[in-house]
Amino acid sequence: MKQVNAKVLKTAFSSLAIAIMLAGCAVGPDYAAPNTELAPLHNVEKVENDKKPVPSIDRWWTGFSDPVLVTIVQRALDQNLDLAAAMARVSQARAAASGAGAELLPTVDLGASATAQRQSLRGPTGTIAGDSPGFKRNVHDTTIGPAASWEIDLFGGLRRGADAAQNDAQAIEAEQVGTRVIVAADAADAYFQVRGYQARLAIAQQQIETDEHLLKLVQNRYEAGASQGLEVAQADALLKSARATVPPLRIALERQLNRLDVLMGEQPGTYAKKLERVTEIPSVPAVPGNVEPSDVLRRRPDIIAAERRLAASNERIGAAISDYYPKISLSGALGFDTMSGSLFSSKSFTTVGGAGLRWRLFDFGKVDAEVAQARGANAEALALYRQSVLKAAEDVENSFMQLSQTVIHVVQIQEQVKALEKSRDLSEQAYRAGSITLTDVLDADRQLLTARDELDANRADAARSAVGVFRSLGGGWDTGAPLAIQNDQTVNTQQDRL
Repeated sequence: MKQVNAKVLKTAFSSLAIAIMLAGCAVGPDYAAPNTELAPLHNVEKVENDKKPVPSIDRWWTGFSDPVLVTIVQRALDQNLDLAAAMARVSQARAAASGAGAELLPTVDLGASATAQRQSLRGPTGTIAGDSPGFKRNVHDTTIGPAASWEIDLFGGLRRGADAAQNDAQAIEAEQVGTRVIVAADAADAYFQVRGYQARLAIAQQQIETDEHLLKLVQNRYEAGASQGLEVAQADALLKSARATVPPLRIALERQLNRLDVLMGEQPGTYAKKLERVTEIPSVPAVPGNVEPSDVLRRRPDIIAAERRLAASNERIGAAISDYYPKISLSGALGFDTMSGSLFSSKSFTTVGGAGLRWRLFDFGKVDAEVAQARGANAEALALYRQSVLKAAEDVENSFMQLSQTVIHVVQIQEQVKALEKSRDLSEQAYRAGSITLTDVLDADRQLLTARDELDANRADAARSAVGVFRSLGGGWDTGAPLAIQNDQTVNTQQDRL
């Protein structure tokens, strides 16, 4: 038995050595990341930071110096259900990649069986051997032992598949990071809209109080015979117009409060009361002013995901090409098998070894189609990657332009409001003196209301535009974290482990 075992082990080690020597042969194209070149971003310099410190782009929301905003964004990152679903997809993809990598290794199964049979004397066996001296009607067979099988990856098909699965997992990880970026930006966007609508409601309330005062003034003049009934009606219409601006603002405010709760994974109405106290709209922090195209390519999760899917599609070409070549597998089993006597004895010990060959020799037409399909998928992935790069550049350019122009617009409206406030005060004084008609006062009041409302709306839009800049740059995650996939290299963590 020792001699037999030695032969089995020798054969197994020989096969293993051959497999290791041939394992370096992998058919198909080796992946090379596309060479992506972008011209310098031309709208970045349009934003003036006034020497403000630039917040860390990993946690850009801290740059607004608003503790409530920091709490909201962190709560959204901790509790958002879209982000939880994205994390679950990452777990699935990692498990799939691990399973694909495990196909490169031998599989070993432990089996055991015990059968008991009473044979028929009129069946085929009983009819022929029933009268033989050694015939037994009651048969017991017991077997136990491990069995192993291994497909030798001679031409790299399994390794290509494992690398493709690993790249897919990295793409899904990048998409999860992209979800994180979106959740943080959406939470901040909703928060700034809440503050904007609250400020606009406060302005509307002030305007209502001003118009009530004006109506009372006109009524007093009318009672004193110094004005006409038409002026009373005009002042009353202006007051009602101011009051009519409130319901749409309350509706919009409620929508953003509910949006915030959903982003934080809670039922609408959960955190609304905590935001009832009206505060100033946060000022715009400094944004990165020396952004290079390489920074965008490195940080944007959508670009990272597109590049990883491109790498996966390249590996699948090799996996498809490997089907042109034969596949060899080894199998073996050892254990104990007995129909009588002791199970664990030298006489019951048994070994089995074998080798298999599978070759799609007469199926090359289908293999041709599979290779063509893989190449087509790779061409599609390349186009999608290039498109994601262009869209990222477009997003950055648009966000910087919007921020710069919104900030300029806010300054202009602030100057306009100051002028209109002075104009309205002078108009009311002139009306009291009887120098002008009420129509002039109403017109000045209406212009001031519109300008003040527009000012607060644009202050909120400026803060939202700053969020758009950080979002377009891929801010909101640490590039030094485990994901840290760089676009200029191929990551084969699974292969390295093997």
